[in-house]
Parts: sequence; C-alpha cells; structure tokens
Amino acid sequence: MTTHGLLQIAVYFVVLLALARPLGAWMARVYEGKPLRFERLIYRLTGVRPEEEMDWKVYALSMLLFSAVGILFLYGLQRLQGALPGNPQSLGAVTPDSSFNTAVSFVSNTNWQGYGGETTMSYLTQMVGLTVQNFVSAAAGMAMLAALIRGLVRRNASTIGNFWVDLTRTTLYILLPLSLILALVLVSQGVVQTFSGYRTAPLLESGTEQVLALGPAASQIAIKQIGTNGGGFFNVNSAHPFENPTPLSNFLEMLSILLIPAALCYTFGRMVGDTRQGWALLAAMMLVLLPFVLLGYGAEQNNMEGKEVRFGIASSTLWAAATTAASNGSVNSMHDSYTPLGGLVPLLLMQFGEVIFGGVGSGLYGMLIFVLVAVFIAGLMVGRTPEYLGKKIEAYEMKMASLVVLIMPLVVLGFTALAVIVEPGTKTILNPGAHGFSEVLYAFTSQGNNNGSAFAGLGANNPFYNTTGGLAMLFARFWLAIPVLAIAGSLAKKKLTPAGPGTLPTHTLLFVVFLIGVIVLVGALTFFPALALGPIVEHLQMLAG
Repeated sequence: MTTHGLLQIAVYFVVLLALARPLGAWMARVYEGKPLRFERLIYRLTGVRPEEEMDWKVYALSMLLFSAVGILFLYGLQRLQGALPGNPQSLGAVTPDSSFNTAVSFVSNTNWQGYGGETTMSYLTQMVGLTVQNFVSAAAGMAMLAALIRGLVRRNASTIGNFWVDLTRTTLYILLPLSLILALVLVSQGVVQTFSGYRTAPLLESGTEQVLALGPAASQIAIKQIGTNGGGFFNVNSAHPFENPTPLSNFLEMLSILLIPAALCYTFGRMVGDTRQGWALLAAMMLVLLPFVLLGYGAEQNNMEGKEVRFGIASSTLWAAATTAASNGSVNSMHDSYTPLGGLVPLLLMQFGEVIFGGVGSGLYGMLIFVLVAVFIAGLMVGRTPEYLGKKIEAYEMKMASLVVLIMPLVVLGFTALAVIVEPGTKTILNPGAHGFSEVLYAFTSQGNNNGSAFAGLGANNPFYNTTGGLAMLFARFWLAIPVLAIAGSLAKKKLTPAGPGTLPTHTLLFVVFLIGVIVLVGALTFFPALALGPIVEHLQMLAG
C-alpha cells in the first residue's frame, strides 16, 4: 500500500462524512414536511389522496402492486423493442428469459445485467424502461425506510404513512435534483449524452473501422449510482471510457454510491429525535467497511490484472468495497481477476446482508433489523424486556426479524447448491475447481442481496441462470420488505416506554461494537462453509503454488 493510495481512501471518506449531515437533514425535512403546490398537482393528476395514510398491509400491497406493474411493463418493453421507436441500431427483441431477469433486476433495485447494454437494449428501453426503474425502485426502498422510522416514532397509531406520497416526494425532491446535478458534471467530464446513432472510427494500423457505441448515457449513470442501482449503459460498466472517463468522474460516481445510504443515518436520527442514534449506526457501518477496504487494497497491492490504469489499484479496490457494501452493481475493475482474498472482500460485504450502508433505504432498514436482534439478545443476557427507542421488542417483532435475517442466506445458498449439481448450471461454469464455485456463489450472493455486481467467468445469460437469478432477486427484495413493514406496523401500535435504569443505551460505543459482533457472527457463521469451498481454499492453493 502506498501513501498516495491511502490518501485517496482518506479523502473519499472525509468528503462522504462531510456531506452526510446536510443531505440527511434535507431528507428528514422531505419526509416530515408538508406537501408543496407542485406535489399536490401530481397527486390530483394521479388520484392520490395524500391526507389518507395506510396501515402496514395496505402500504405493502401498494408497494407490491406498483412493483408488479413495473415488472410487466419493462418485460413487455424489451420483448417489443424491435417494433418500437428510439432504436437507431434496429436491435431486435430481447429473449424471454433475459427479459424476465432484467425486468425483475431493475424493479428490485438489483440491476444485475446478463446482457451487453450497447448490443441488446435500444435507447427507448434504456431510458423509458431501465432509467425510470432506477428512480422508482430506489424511491420505493427509501419509502419503506420512512415507514419503518414512523413505526418507531409513533405511539398507539395504526398507520405508517402513504406509500404514494413517500414515493413521489423521494423521487421529486431527492433523487431527481441530485441526479440532474451529477449528470451535468459527468457530461462536462466527457460522459456521452446523445440520441444520435453509433459512430465509426478508422483504425490506423489495420485500416478497418471500429464501431463506437453512444447513447443517452449520462442521465442513466447519474441515477444508477445515486440510487445504488448499478449496472451500466455499456457492457463493461463503470470501466468504460464513455461512462467513466476521468479520475474526477470516477471519484464523483464512487462518492454517489454511498452518499444517500450514509446521509440516511442522519435522517434517521433527526426523525427519531436523537441524532446520536443515527451517528451510532453510521459508526457501525464505517467500522466494518474501513477494515475491508484496507484488506482489499492490501491483497491487491501488487495485482494490476483487470484494473484500469487511469484509476489504479487503490481506487479500484475502494470502488469494489463501496459498491458491494452498498447495493450497487457497478464495477470499475474486473472482480474475477482479483486475488482470492481480494475477491473475498466484496463477497463478504454482500453476505453481511447489504446492511453495511446497503441500498438506499433498504440498507438502513436492514441494519435496523439487526439492531432489533442485537437489542433482543442484550435483553436476554441481562434478563430484561428489550427496548429500542422506547418501544418494547417482543415475540412478533423477533419472528419477523428472523425472517429477514434467514431468507437471504436460504436463497443464496439454496440456488448456489442447485447450480453446482445440475447440468444446466455446471455447463457454463468456465473455470474449474474452487474459483468456478466462487463465481457461482458470487452470482447468487449478488442477486440474492439485490446488489448486481458480477464476478464474471460465469456464463449467466441463459435460461437456467436468468430464471433462477430472477427468482432470487424477487425473493430477496419482496420477501424481506414485507416483514420489515409488518414490524413497522407493529411498533407503531405500541405505547412509548420511558427509559429507566435498566434501559440499554443504543448510542454508545459499547452498543456499536455489540451490533457489529451480531452482524459479523450472523454473516460469518452462515456463509463460512461455502466460503471455505471457494475463496478460502483457493487462497490456500495459491500459497501452496
């Protein structure tokens, strides 16, 4: 590790933390403020009654129906794109299995891509289909977080907000302004934004021509990073010079990945009336992420394979850690080319459950579920009914929290096991032995945590992996969201219990360390046997020559 590389990492986190408070305060105002005139116009046009709040079941049903319509629309758009306008390259219809996988991927905020963007998707599909879902899928996750926070704040209440209002306000006041600013800055750095067709350029040595894929990329790239979506307009993602041409664009895109997840911690503290609670959660995230960043950097310090020269090792490994700590599928280096320990870093960060920052909204509500588990365990240790922010944590909340904690490992390990024992799964594993297993485990870990990044080296664009991956993304997003909203509804009905001498403080360093221990133990104990068959044994084989 070099001083210059460590300085890059330090500057990144200093800027991130400096921006977390002002953005977090603004988002708290958005969720707690009164509707503005333009916002009311949208409600009148769409038939939404903003003053009518929902209980958790109606809130969940609204979210599910909205997501189902998005999946059907995006699937149909891909299947019909050959007959639709906005297709200067005359690209044909996307196959049914790939259309299903992509539709689920973008609606679930995963953005796993089994296809090459510039050779598969028309401009219309990219903008009307994928970019729109980048906005609304991120907004849906943030809306569910707002509902959970209201459940913690309210007392003796039967409602947790209005899904349509939360969705509208998140998109209108948070995601759109941030994306517009970032898109303009990216265009200034050379990121393409055009509706013209592809261009050709002569190659001096061979005398032939190279096709240069263009398109309205900057607008999609901005929201893909800000909304922790990931994926990319072009095939090689954030290493493509038309998506990420300069060190400044690289820094800003990488900063955007963690910006909202970090700021939401402060939003949480403001909304519950105790900013120390938000800082404690942000501290827990940082204390987990920083060692993994340094571990990845140390493991890759002599390995330039699969990395962009214009970014270097430090920036590449920092991106790899940030994009997998958040639920973001963009990559600026080839994770499959990392050393076994370097590849273990992004794999483990996802297997923690995407709660170390995680996706916008979904990461923090996942972290809050672990907080409830940690508070419950601490309560059992001292023989006292566990409480969090004045709400007693009882059997119902723990049953729902157990579902959130257990569903993801079941999905990831179940589909991984299926893929390595059936012929459709094994025939496209392009590398033998432990590394091939790591590729399969990474693919389902990424999809099962709504991340979207890929290890590569695995032929995943086929009916088997498109179908199983689509199901994994569906389960990971919606089977977890429903228990979270059920917890929000249950907590909202409870009365406030005043803090007493036996109340566990949840803003102290002791609780932060205890929370980290719970997260690490759950992640390590669940996935360690699988990791032992993949990157761990591969590292031992590398040491043995």
